Amino acid sequence: MYFFISVLSFLELWYVSTTVPTLLHTWLHWNLSISSIMCFTQLYVFHSLGMSECYLLYVMAPDRYLAICHPLHYHALMNRQVQQWLSGATWMDGFSAALVPASLTATLPYCLREVAHYFCDLDPLMHLSCVDTGWHAQVYIVVIGLINTCNLVIILGLYGGISKAVLKLPSSVSRAKAFSTCSSNITVVMLFFGSIFIVYVGLPVVHAEGRDRLMSLVYTFLTPFLNPIIYTLRNREVKEAVKRTTQRISGMLNKP
Repeated sequence: MYFFISVLSFLELWYVSTTVPTLLHTWLHWNLSISSIMCFTQLYVFHSLGMSECYLLYVMAPDRYLAICHPLHYHALMNRQVQQWLSGATWMDGFSAALVPASLTATLPYCLREVAHYFCDLDPLMHLSCVDTGWHAQVYIVVIGLINTCNLVIILGLYGGISKAVLKLPSSVSRAKAFSTCSSNITVVMLFFGSIFIVYVGLPVVHAEGRDRLMSLVYTFLTPFLNPIIYTLRNREVKEAVKRTTQRISGMLNKP
């Protein structure tokens, strides 16, 4: 598990680096010029890393399933070589899957030059095109929606199997420990896939009212920011440190 969490941390470090610098520059200066090559490069790398995270969250589900439901076979089935192969496959699949939407968007003819977004993304770039992009939008929904839906269904199915196995444990302490292990993963999955579906496969009213820009902040900034907190709060030492800090702050505030 910790191997995949370390891969997730490394991936999200690059994931945030593709958008946050331009986002901060835009907020500070209200204007940012970016070349077409850099814009489409940002689009491709951003979606490649996003797809890679989607596949990585999918891989983490069977890892937890084997650890909880088949603990005696876990180290034989999920050894370090298998973990490295699976993590490498998530990166390869992610960068391959992003080629379709990125290449289709890059080949569109453009009439406008100002992107109404924090960074170069699919929907804002399609609004700058001189031609009808309805067909392209359908392809994006099928590619992104199908990949995310299949991964999410399998993830939920595996965690459903985990829940069923955990409920059969005789000890309440064992059940609480197992659910604690899975709760952080489920929280991260819901945050990531929920915001992705709203932005890329959501209702047109979300795009019409500009809410997609607000939702995009969830998976580009808020989710990577919360993930380390979600995972570290499971650690007993971190919990004790947070408790001590909270008590110290409360004591300082209560002083006359």
